[in-house]
Amino acid sequence: MNINMHGDAHFLNVSDSQFSVRSAEVTAAREASWYANTPYGIAILRYAELKELLRHKMLRQGSYAWPALNNATGSFARWWMNMMLGKEGGDHARLRKLANPAFSPKIVRALLPSFHSMAEELTEAFVGDGRCEYMRQFSEPYATRVVCKLLGIPEDNWRELADITVVMGQALGVSYFEKMDEVNEATDRMFAIAEKLVVDRRSRPAGEDFLSTLLSVNEASEDALSHQEMLDMIVLTIFAGIDTTRNQLGLGIDMFIQNPQQWELLRARPDLAEAAVDEVMRARPTVTWVTREAVEDFEYQGLRIARGATLHLFSQSACSDPSAFPDPEFDIAAQRKTHFGFGGGIHHCLGNFIARADMQVAFEALSRKVSNIRYDGEPVFLPDSGNTGPLTLPIKFEAVA
Repeated sequence: MNINMHGDAHFLNVSDSQFSVRSAEVTAAREASWYANTPYGIAILRYAELKELLRHKMLRQGSYAWPALNNATGSFARWWMNMMLGKEGGDHARLRKLANPAFSPKIVRALLPSFHSMAEELTEAFVGDGRCEYMRQFSEPYATRVVCKLLGIPEDNWRELADITVVMGQALGVSYFEKMDEVNEATDRMFAIAEKLVVDRRSRPAGEDFLSTLLSVNEASEDALSHQEMLDMIVLTIFAGIDTTRNQLGLGIDMFIQNPQQWELLRARPDLAEAAVDEVMRARPTVTWVTREAVEDFEYQGLRIARGATLHLFSQSACSDPSAFPDPEFDIAAQRKTHFGFGGGIHHCLGNFIARADMQVAFEALSRKVSNIRYDGEPVFLPDSGNTGPLTLPIKFEAVA
């Protein structure tokens, strides 16, 4: 490692498949210091330091290097390294400026009635049974159909999009290299869908929808996205919109199961649904940490950080830091500091308006129809680090007339 490690800082073995960002060892490390050592650099554990370093001028977004670290090549690696998320400076600012109008609150508000209809339809399909497998029967179809609606894809095609996203998501795990051919094939299929979307939308009169806005803004700009950049942006919208929302909705219901009084509070106070989204993302985020890479040598709080060093910003740990959250227990009515579920700085999530709106609608719809949610068998989760969420979440409940 090219960082001078302080001898009193704890070591967290984030490469261990059993490592958990919510473990007692992470809590102990946070109590001892604002950072900890890891096999791949340092982990930032406390709220104040993480908030500052998330926007630090000497750091850049770090996950762009993931394919290279895995010796991966092909279409996923090309996309991952070239899309907006992996760009910095003027390149990032240009891509963000050209994409931003398509993610406006106005476009999201126009979609809200559709989100409500989807959530109610999916809930009605299982509410009479008193049980469901939440990920399969609600979270996955809902998250995917929201993206279909946003992009003008027939909702009947949601299963194909969901399946492709699952395969592409394998690239974010430790088995990326072994799954590389499968991942690249899925990525090629996703780009073929994006290509067809662009061709179809250009063949019809422009409207005020997401794709029309994205296309028209770029046609009017001297800095317009290239055709490849346009496809990269659409694939990012599909992949991120499905993967993170599906997982975050599942983690939200899991938190409500563990805190049943909070579910009943939401049922009594549906106006708290918006706050519930933020509290879920604070207490149990699907993105448990983000990475930054040092672009120059610099010193921070006495710690020498060398150019090229990696910092893992543990948002899960920071957002339960007692110095920022004296009472960090899950509470949808509490007034909180800003969480980091949508990132921060220049890389703040462009799709946050969509994600907030569709999750709020989902929690509202279910809270109107069911009470006393609890497990109906053992849930299965992705590893509790990196990007996490339930693979299966069987629940039972009482239907509300």
